[in-house]
Amino acid sequence: MLAKRKMSVSELAEAIGITPVNVSVLKNGRAKAIWFSTLDAICVTLHCQSGEVLEWVDGEDE
Repeated sequence: MLAKRKMSVSELAEAIGITPVNVSVLKNGRAKAIWFSTLDAICVTLHCQSGEVLEWVDGEDE
């Protein structure tokens, strides 16, 4: 979504009020959880639905 919107990690971080490091954690799939308010801010900023930025992965291997 960032590439589609021609937006950098830093720009998204500033727009939604979190650090660029935390955006990178989310972007690279290393986050264990996300606040609904953060997800909402991402979707509002990127003009998308949550299903366009989230992917469900089976956690059986954990």
